[in-house]
This record gives sequence, structure tokens and C-alpha cells, in this order.
Amino acid sequence: MPPAAPTAAALPIDWNFARQTWGIVRHAKQSRPVWLSLLGISWFWFLGAIYLSKLPTYASDVLGGDATVYTLLMTLFSLGVGTGSMLCEKLSGRKVELGLVPFGSLGLCLFGIDLYFATPPQAAVTLDWLAFIASAGNWRLMADFALIGVFGGFYIVPLYALVQSRSAPEFRSRAIAANNILNSLFMVVSAAFAAVLAANGVGIPTVLLIAALLNLVVAAYIYSLLPEFLMRFVIWLLTHTLYRVRHHGLEQIPEHGPCVLVCNHVSFMDALILAGAVRRPIRFVMDHYIFRTPLLGFVFRTARAIPIAPAKEDPQAKTRAFDAVAAALAEGEVVCIFPEGKLTADGEINPFRPSIEEIVARTPVPVVPLALCGMWGSFFSRRYGKAMLSWPRRFWSCIALKAAPALAASEVSAAVLQQTVAELRGDWR
Repeated sequence: MPPAAPTAAALPIDWNFARQTWGIVRHAKQSRPVWLSLLGISWFWFLGAIYLSKLPTYASDVLGGDATVYTLLMTLFSLGVGTGSMLCEKLSGRKVELGLVPFGSLGLCLFGIDLYFATPPQAAVTLDWLAFIASAGNWRLMADFALIGVFGGFYIVPLYALVQSRSAPEFRSRAIAANNILNSLFMVVSAAFAAVLAANGVGIPTVLLIAALLNLVVAAYIYSLLPEFLMRFVIWLLTHTLYRVRHHGLEQIPEHGPCVLVCNHVSFMDALILAGAVRRPIRFVMDHYIFRTPLLGFVFRTARAIPIAPAKEDPQAKTRAFDAVAAALAEGEVVCIFPEGKLTADGEINPFRPSIEEIVARTPVPVVPLALCGMWGSFFSRRYGKAMLSWPRRFWSCIALKAAPALAASEVSAAVLQQTVAELRGDWR
């Protein structure tokens, strides 16, 4: 391991462990995404403690298996968690992909509920693992255990990654400590919860069903508090259901720090396609009319898009938008603008406006040119007149999002960016 310099070398040691524990938890609450992620992780351990504590008795008393059946189910669950965790790297492009969190929680709920209905009647004789596998009636149950583990990996890995990526460097290790404190607390509560149910004669399959239903309620509550998780998932599902999206060169977008993305503007779906393809959260600058589009407007508001109006229409709105862009870049965020200022009416790129030059002159940051290809002719474009008013003429068509190397702020001009985007739009197939 390479040497790591302390990020908080002057941090004093407090020997009052109760005060220090409360101080760590209180500090973690200052960052809303980190705090809610800690709660989400702790809830996973709440569920995990129930499964792990009930599994031995479930295998013997409910399924009629010996110790090898418990070992089999535990192995399936563990392999599932490992598989789901490794798949996170593949599915997320080695970045923090929050869209996997609701996907994982949904799988935990569905297969947790199905586990209740998949539980077979207890066998008349004690089964070993070979006899258990030989019965086809147990395959659905084994699949449920494995898939609960897989979706548990989808759920937990991005949350751990978010805690580490969004915690201040000088507090990161203490954020992990706060996570361990909360995990322990939730596991204690889990044990008490399971004990109360057992004392009231609730059977183990019913306990697991109650846990799955509670998971559905808790997940909905967390996503209502931090809709960024759910929006990433919904946007990815929407864009990849309507289109076959190809990505080219998106590694050009910096993994950390502020930058501006510029892209040609073909349809009302452009922002959603970018949001579903680019791994980092994006603050879009968009026309105030598009910002108020029914249904899509909710997504844009949730994503903290920045509405803008032409100076001749509303000078104050333009000033507020530029101030918001500068503030977002100062916070290290990614901002995306469509420099044409309107949708194309003929499929060609409209002249880029100098607004991008004003942005980088005020806040010098790298600018990454993007080209969206294949969207002309979409139901959301203006090829057949007004967008979204004609009958859809194609479904699941192939489109592409291409990125060129980032330009330094000193190299940025509207003309250079327009030429770069036009070249990217070349023979994209």
C-alpha cells in the first residue's frame, strides 16, 4: 500500500468515547447524501442480520434439512453478494452509479417476498444438501437466495462508494466510523425486532416476508428524501428502453472536479440521454420552456437543472442562470449546456452562441465537446413538424453519444466547439 499523508493531522484525540461517538454521527449528518447513504447501508445490515440469524433454524425446522442445507443456502447467498458486487464494476463503468441502488433494493424486495411463497412444505425426512438439490421444488427457493445476494450487492456497493466519494477527505475515515456505529445499532435493533416477532409466535417464513415488505417501505422513504437515486434508475430504464445507446469516448469526461459539457441539441430527450449515459451527476442549463415540460420537468427539477431565458426576454433570468452555473462549478460539479440555444429544425447544427465563452471566462474549467447522433427523426425531434405531436415512426433505434478530448478554458470558443461537435457527428455508425 502506498503511503498516505494524514488529511487531518491536527485532529485532537478525545478520550470521552460517548462524546466522540455522538460527534462523529452528528458530523456525518451535515452531508445529506452521505447521511442518507449511511442509513441505507445500515438498513441493509438490519435485513442481513435477520437473514443470517434465522437461516440456521429456517434450514432445519422449516425445510427439514441438516447442517449441509444451511451451508448450501449460506453459500448461495454469499456467492450472490459477491457476484452482484463484482457486476457493479461492470455495470457502473468503475464510477459511482447511483442508478444501481433502486435496482438493487427492488430486487431485494421482490425476491424476498417470493422467498415466502417459494418455501416448500417441510420434508418428512431430514435432507442433506444433495437430496435438497435433487428436489426440483427447492430450485426456486435456491434461486431466490442467490438473487437476494446479487441484488444486495447492487444495492450496497454504490452506497459504500458514495460515502467515500462524497465525504470530505479530512472526514472520510470518520464517516466510515459513523457507518460502523450505525450498522451496529441497526443490527441490535434487528435482533430485538426478530425476538419480539418470535415471542409472539410469528413463523420464520413470515418474519422474512415482513422484512421484505419493510424493505419496500424504507426504500421508498429514502428515495423520496434523496430522489437522485431513483431518477438515475428511471432515466437509465427510459433511455435504454426507447433506444439502443452506444457510448464512444466518455472516458474523456474528468472523473473528479468541475467541467462543462457542450452538446448539439436535437430533441427533447437529449438531456435524459446524457444523464443516463454520463456516470457523474450533471447540472443541465436548459431553456425555461423545456424546464417546464410536463412529466420531464419533474425529472429536470429533481436533477437540479438550471433554467435560462434569452436576455431580451428576461435579463434577470439569464443572470441568475450564469450565477448558478458559476456556483455549481465552484462546488466541483459537472454542468452541461446546449450552445445552440434551441432544437434543430433541419437536423443540422445551429450556430453555437457565445454563452460558453462567458461561462469559462468567469470560471476557467475544462470543456468536453459531445455529439449526439441518430436522434434526428425521433418522436422527440422536429423532423416531422412539432416534436411529440406526430405518430412515433421508430422504436429502439440505434443512437450514439460521442465525446472528444477536453479543451482547456484558454482554447475554448464557440466556433471551435461547433467545429469539433460537427466532426464528432461524422460517420458515427
